[in-house]
Amino acid sequence: MVIEPKKPHILFLFSDTGGGHRSATEALIEALELEYPNQFTYEKVDIFKDYAPRPLNRMPDWYPYMVLAPDLWGASFKITDGRARARAITATMWPVAARTARNIIRNHPCDLVVSVHPLAVSWILKALGKNRPPFITVVTDMVTTHALWFDRRSDIILVPTEAARKKAIQNGMENNAVKVVGQPIARKYCAPSGSKAELREKLGWPRDKFMVLMVGGGDGMGPLGQTARAVADSGLDIGLCIVAGRNERLKRSLEDHTWNIPTYIYGFTKELPDMMRAADVLITKAGPGTIAEAMTASLPIILYAKLPGQEDGNVTFTVEEGAGVWAPTAKKVVNTLQQWVEHPEIRETFVAACKRVAKPNSSIDIAREIAKKLGR
Repeated sequence: MVIEPKKPHILFLFSDTGGGHRSATEALIEALELEYPNQFTYEKVDIFKDYAPRPLNRMPDWYPYMVLAPDLWGASFKITDGRARARAITATMWPVAARTARNIIRNHPCDLVVSVHPLAVSWILKALGKNRPPFITVVTDMVTTHALWFDRRSDIILVPTEAARKKAIQNGMENNAVKVVGQPIARKYCAPSGSKAELREKLGWPRDKFMVLMVGGGDGMGPLGQTARAVADSGLDIGLCIVAGRNERLKRSLEDHTWNIPTYIYGFTKELPDMMRAADVLITKAGPGTIAEAMTASLPIILYAKLPGQEDGNVTFTVEEGAGVWAPTAKKVVNTLQQWVEHPEIRETFVAACKRVAKPNSSIDIAREIAKKLGR
């Protein structure tokens, strides 16, 4: 009888405070299975839903409402950011966080920990103690990375951009412990399932229209409906696809509206990778995952909303790299669309920038860093 050796077990820590942390976790597990099939086992733990005491375990449910006060969100982000302030926060909150962190470690023994959430770094590292498994931090904020992401006890910190790497160094991280790898995204965004014409036929979209894709993140955030109506009323010869995500109220409102151009309305959908490959432009809030996915699909971006503080750098990065524009009003969105529709050569410069900036192998590169820590 042959006894197979135990497979290394990887614990992923995330939270559904926004859709990006879960999607990053799933993209990394997918990449590990593609590169190292059947060599590891995995476990995903939502640090709030699964372990935080009441009422903090409701944090993922509160998140869509918390970001409805963007100025307050931005102020709290800036007030708490900074190396000294982050240390003060983790030290002050340790008596509250200790039990949660220790329960996570006790209930989920593993050979390696991967954190894709800033609140699952310092407290978990402290709970693990000195004789701990390797710990990898995968930063899922693109540019404006909060100091809570950075702890010198992490074995390696993987960041999406050079700007994020510089922020890590400013927060006391060793240069050789920080590596730029890109934003983790699912493989389906990197490998198109057909040509633009084929994808449009599959989706039921017109082949001959300039197609505008509008996305408000997984929770349909930002002034999505208002902006969509302005785009439809612009008089431009375009088609419109709107993804409302999990926001059922917004989806119903959009479905009840009478549209004067070809318009396709979706809730939460798994067809977004095909939609990005089939569209001519993306209008979205400045979420890091969506920006990275669009760049990988060579899809020019119009950013119409952002979370102050946390997503400020995403706007700057997108604009400075030439992959998109910042248009925080419906009028500016329409003006940009008109320019791109009437002057396709201008839009093509943004397409070229997306191709240059994209990191389609980011998830695979992160998977290799994880496997390396486990001796693969």
